[in-house]
Amino acid sequence: MISKLHYITQGKTPEEHLENIQRACASGAEWVQLRLKNMDPKTLLETAKKAREVTSHFQTRLIINDYYKVAKEVNADGVHLGKKDICPLKARDYLGKWYSIGGTANTLEDCKILLEKKVDYIGLGPFQFTETKKKLSPVLGKVGYKKLVEELHTEIPIIAVGGITLDNVTEIIKTGVYGVAVSGGITNDFTSIPVFHQILDAPSTQEQVYKMNK
Repeated sequence: MISKLHYITQGKTPEEHLENIQRACASGAEWVQLRLKNMDPKTLLETAKKAREVTSHFQTRLIINDYYKVAKEVNADGVHLGKKDICPLKARDYLGKWYSIGGTANTLEDCKILLEKKVDYIGLGPFQFTETKKKLSPVLGKVGYKKLVEELHTEIPIIAVGGITLDNVTEIIKTGVYGVAVSGGITNDFTSIPVFHQILDAPSTQEQVYKMNK
């Protein structure tokens, strides 16, 4: 089962990533993607092992960004592959059927390629400008998501990503996407996680959800 809310980790150091994973899990995160860039292999592996310990304690699913071999070594729940990473089919051969495999997409062609390669979900974005990624693909916005979802007409979960916050999640979900991946919006306020869950799990509008919280 693919969660409707994915927390993508942030942090200036491996320790900050782990602290943020702890906070996210304690706040109710069900799905965490460990995203470490420009890290030496040893530090990456050790951080992934510690992340697995934390997420296992909370029974939270752990996804490793890019490094599919690390995902298997630490017994994570899956891997998220970028457009320049290994082919999802090869990752599946290595990991087996029990691991979740997601892929990054920006265009209709990207999505179709990932569907052919039997991914479990597609991370589609960015919704809007975000500083999380250095090389940002063209932004999609609400119109872009709606058009792609209608053209794809797939049951494979489409996860919107890129600059998503509580202020815009309701309008994004109305485009027909399955869920959202959030990084800065959660890192800046971990108490937002239960609110994200309410919005994503209910057919009501954001305003109605806020009324429920009062």
